[in-house]
Amino acid sequence: MSPSVRLQEMIRVIRGARTQGEERGVIQRECAAIRAQFRQADNGTRSHNLAKLLYVHMLGYPAHFGQMECVRLIASPRYNEKRVGYLGAMMLLDEKQDASLLITNSIKNDLSHSSQYVQSLALCTLGCMGSAEMCRDLAPEIDRLLRASNSYIKKKAALCAVHIVRKVPELGELFTPASRSLLSEKNHGVLHGAVVLITELCERNPDTLEQFRKAVPELVQIMKGLVMSGYSPEHNVAGISDPFLQVRILRLLRILGRNNDTASDAVNDLLAQVATNTDSSKTAGSAVLYETVLTVMDIKSESGLRVLAVNILGRFLLNNDRNIRYISMTSLQKIVQTDHNAVQRHRGTIVDCLKDQDASVKRRALELSLALVSAVNIRSLMKELLLFLSSCPPELRAHTTSGIFNAAERYAPSQRWHIDTILHVLTTAGGDVRDETVPNLIQLITTATELHCYTVHKLYRALVTDISVQSLVQVACWCIGEYGDLLLRGECEETESVQVAEDDVLDALETVLQSHMSSPATRGFALTATMKLSTRITHNVDRIRSIVSIYGSCIDVELQQRAVEYNALFKKYDHMRAAVLERMPVIDKSSPGHTNGESTGGSIKDMEPTKRTQEVVLPQEPANQVCDLLDLLGGSGEPPQPSPALSTTALGPVSSTAGGDLLDLLGGLDVTPVPPSVIVYEKNGVTLKLQTDKQTDTGMTITLTATNSTDRDITSLTLQAAVPKSVQLQMKAPSGDVIPAHGLGQVTQTVLLNNPNKVSLKMRVRVCYTSQDVVCQDTVQIDSFPSPAW
Repeated sequence: MSPSVRLQEMIRVIRGARTQGEERGVIQRECAAIRAQFRQADNGTRSHNLAKLLYVHMLGYPAHFGQMECVRLIASPRYNEKRVGYLGAMMLLDEKQDASLLITNSIKNDLSHSSQYVQSLALCTLGCMGSAEMCRDLAPEIDRLLRASNSYIKKKAALCAVHIVRKVPELGELFTPASRSLLSEKNHGVLHGAVVLITELCERNPDTLEQFRKAVPELVQIMKGLVMSGYSPEHNVAGISDPFLQVRILRLLRILGRNNDTASDAVNDLLAQVATNTDSSKTAGSAVLYETVLTVMDIKSESGLRVLAVNILGRFLLNNDRNIRYISMTSLQKIVQTDHNAVQRHRGTIVDCLKDQDASVKRRALELSLALVSAVNIRSLMKELLLFLSSCPPELRAHTTSGIFNAAERYAPSQRWHIDTILHVLTTAGGDVRDETVPNLIQLITTATELHCYTVHKLYRALVTDISVQSLVQVACWCIGEYGDLLLRGECEETESVQVAEDDVLDALETVLQSHMSSPATRGFALTATMKLSTRITHNVDRIRSIVSIYGSCIDVELQQRAVEYNALFKKYDHMRAAVLERMPVIDKSSPGHTNGESTGGSIKDMEPTKRTQEVVLPQEPANQVCDLLDLLGGSGEPPQPSPALSTTALGPVSSTAGGDLLDLLGGLDVTPVPPSVIVYEKNGVTLKLQTDKQTDTGMTITLTATNSTDRDITSLTLQAAVPKSVQLQMKAPSGDVIPAHGLGQVTQTVLLNNPNKVSLKMRVRVCYTSQDVVCQDTVQIDSFPSPAW
């Protein structure tokens, strides 16, 4: 290819390249030729060479060597060269490069040029890549051009002034008088530029906002002219007169009317006219109506006007365009708390959007449906949500289950309905529920005393049907262990009577223990349930003893220890077995140390001799610490005899016996000591607590717990941690990314720290979340860690 080829020929050759290597070779040869010609004197082809270089730049190849050529062409007296030079400056230069300072004087000279087209080139370049220094130097020239008689120049100058205000906000006062006078212009371009400039000024300066509130009547008249009589036919789009200008004016009126009664009253009638006279069948009309709705919701508008705005959003939900449906639900989500009844009228349409194929529309419909749940519609709306759960995509299941649990807890019409709903969710999507679901459901079941028989029968049938859902299996095992006598009795008024044999129940629990699908925690539930049945059945105690003894040599330390302790109950402490395995009392969820099924803090207190703690068998870490399962024997009336390994600060003076073995745990301890926690972050209703679960000479295990005290769910929660280079950090998967509102749930994440060099531990945690559609991000420094309980 000859170096002197035209731009069109170079484009044809590059497009004809068969491989990327061939294309690269063509461009390298052409760039070499362009460099050689740049070194020569003025040969009349500089603008053509720069145009070819700009095309190379658009393809992603280096073109920085053409920056100085842009400066030379801008200084040229020829218009065709100046035009290519300014285009090159906008593409190849930015405010961070020194070459941009060289064109400041050329731009200043061209702003005073006799040709409006040269002035336009300078204005466009300054408005595109002008640095703060250039804006300060040239701002007086822009203010002068705003007062020019040429509408073409005033339009460009207004948009250039917008860029200057964004770069140097304190220069906004310079353009305030000129921008106010531009509202009297009839030219569409000038008026549009003036509205954009005034909007920018009002957003950045409260004093300027007060000044322009006096212009509200003038803006209202311009808007009425556009809506009623048509402003400029040449700008008509799909039957809507100047939709771009209408949107800009509505946005400015929203800013001027916010928190101001006078401006809001002046705008109310106009908004009603726009809402009733704009056709929503076209995209242009929908854009105007959407901006109208946002303005109605943001200013102090009348109640009837707000209902009209909600109805407009309801019509958007029926639109075939998914983008319009999406923005409609996004807007309804923002106002559902303040205009709940008005949004409720469109509940059926919103629920239908759950069936949409688009994932983003489906997610918005889910969030809005959950926000619409109330005590009045809980039954009907929950049916739709449960139906959606059975077919929703995997990425939405966790959010759906969390929302259903929160709604059921707040608005459940009865305890039976509440239990049935949670069991339905566990059956459908048990693998996607939060960690605290199991203890929460257990607490609910214990409080529903009259439903124990119904619940244990239903959970037994679910266990026999499917043991793959771990959360459901854990709750079923717990209930069978607690209320196995009700199951074996077979007398239940709430459900059809089914006689269950002892062998059938033990077969089901043994299946869970032997299944490869069962997690260690699930096996712990099943083993404890089997042990508890030894006091609730009469003919199969020997079989239970053999099942328990098998796991005395299990490879899992937690399961092995439980089996050893249970074997001790069968042998040495058989006279106490009935008392130890007695049915658990009703759990008070509001009691200290119990939140969402997890312990959050508190000290060990002396309790009444007859009161026993809740037995939710969860695997405890670390495994090398003695588990306190036999602490349930606190009702024996014997004084506590803690192990010598226990801390004196946690349990008082340490005493030891000659035996000093595992069964020293058979003392009067009634609760497990809880590691202390400290608050490391508290902002926007989000509280982040840190507690140390385990600490050794070279390592530490900590848990971060996030809660939410606001009235809306916190979404997209992510925690990131950084430690010194000599410390190794491992972050386990969080329990979720949604923190339920009103403190109804929490998100936990475990962090493992390995400190082989024993340096001073410090950690920096970045907290990122979305609150009310606003992304929040903060960083906290942690210089000290609380000590573990032991």
